[in-house]
Amino acid sequence: MSEPIRLQKYLSACGVTSRRKAEELIISGRVSVDGKVAVLGDKIDPETAVVTLDDQRVTNTDKRVYLAVYKPRGYLSSVSDDRGRKCVTDLVKDKNIRLYPVGRLDYDSEGLLLLTNDGELANALTHPRYRVDKSYMVTVTPVPSPEQLKELSDGVDIDGRRTAKARISVRSKDEDRAVVRFIIHEGRNRQIRRMCEVLGLEVLRLKRVSEDVVRLGSLKPGECRELTEEELRAIRKKVCR
Repeated sequence: MSEPIRLQKYLSACGVTSRRKAEELIISGRVSVDGKVAVLGDKIDPETAVVTLDDQRVTNTDKRVYLAVYKPRGYLSSVSDDRGRKCVTDLVKDKNIRLYPVGRLDYDSEGLLLLTNDGELANALTHPRYRVDKSYMVTVTPVPSPEQLKELSDGVDIDGRRTAKARISVRSKDEDRAVVRFIIHEGRNRQIRRMCEVLGLEVLRLKRVSEDVVRLGSLKPGECRELTEEELRAIRKKVCR
């Protein structure tokens, strides 16, 4: 018999999701241990306990997978959807391993999304303390004024809370639209779209092109690649402290 560990730690170690998300799964009643619905605070023997999520057995695996995926528009950053919409995990079904998106990229947006079964690393990458930079190319209309660009950079109020400072630069423009690069480290829901909306700018296209050292590069919509050892080392150096 091994030393008991908290159930959410076991789920994270199995690559199901981060500990924080695992707690939500337990609270929602989707996790069972030895046939009984689990409650938050349960501890288990990882060698003997039979743990299930949505009636599917959860087992530990030493194989860790880290993918960079080009999420197309019209896909959810989720593993499933009760309305039958396409999910980003549909793009990696051939991997035959349960993977989870790191953070979110909204339904109407596209670009780089990381998928992994390493719950601890996923949790670190999305934790605000590490301030992981994410870069986006955003097409807006009309062309923003210098004053609007400064406001976006300094922060705007959303739901009574000011956004953190951002790095903003105009990459190209014509008569009625501009492509603006946003570099932010926050991950609030639909943040860039809402920042623009506050200033009267309409987002026509939003594409994430990098997250920390990982770049979208030449990936096309729906394609994926494994992260390189150099990328993983750089990420771990930043967030695994």
